[in-house]
Amino acid sequence: MEIEFNYNSLASLIAAAEKSGLPVSRLVLMQQAEQMEQSEDEIYRHMEETYRVMASCIEPGCAPDLRSTSGLTGGSAYKMSQVSKSGKSLTGSLLSGALYRALAVSELNASMGRIVAAPTAGSCGILPAALLTMQEEREIPERDCVMALFTASAVGIVIANNASLAGAQGGCQAECGSAAAMAAAAITELAGGTPAMISHAVAIALKNILGLVCDPVAGLVEIPCIKRNASGVAGAFV
Repeated sequence: MEIEFNYNSLASLIAAAEKSGLPVSRLVLMQQAEQMEQSEDEIYRHMEETYRVMASCIEPGCAPDLRSTSGLTGGSAYKMSQVSKSGKSLTGSLLSGALYRALAVSELNASMGRIVAAPTAGSCGILPAALLTMQEEREIPERDCVMALFTASAVGIVIANNASLAGAQGGCQAECGSAAAMAAAAITELAGGTPAMISHAVAIALKNILGLVCDPVAGLVEIPCIKRNASGVAGAFV
């Protein structure tokens, strides 16, 4: 099946998915395999490896004694995970689970751990937290979560082609805003949403973070960046 679309607009991607009757993730996987002259299995396995790197960040990121090299941050993911696992969170296990996972990845980044920039290091916790929480709390199969990364990636490419992913250039809306939009797209597909619903989720996530400036304490991607990863994944679920 040959479907014409590009990454210059979300509308092109959504229209192609609706025309083909395929999920956005499937469409993107097919296109990437053709463009990179690899099999779909090869492309999928590469994304699967990326997803598993994301998953491997949670446990070390929740270590109680984790501290950044600057000494400014660390330990928040541990505290949040304890609240979430106690069952006493005001927001329930899904949202509290997403919050501590976002903090874990972000704090691991600040501590020079291995993370996946999604789309940047400063916003690295949002997308992993969204997908891993859907897998753990909603028992979504890992394969579906990996496929949702293709949907999220397509949204990131559209944003990069039209605006910016750099906080220094576009403010935090370029980093955490883009990540929240990518996560919202992935969550919506995993929840059974249509391509049109995905486009609305992307728009809402971006709207809710427009205008947020990049103003880090001491010039480091720690304060307020780490907590913004938590609020960013919350916005994605909203």
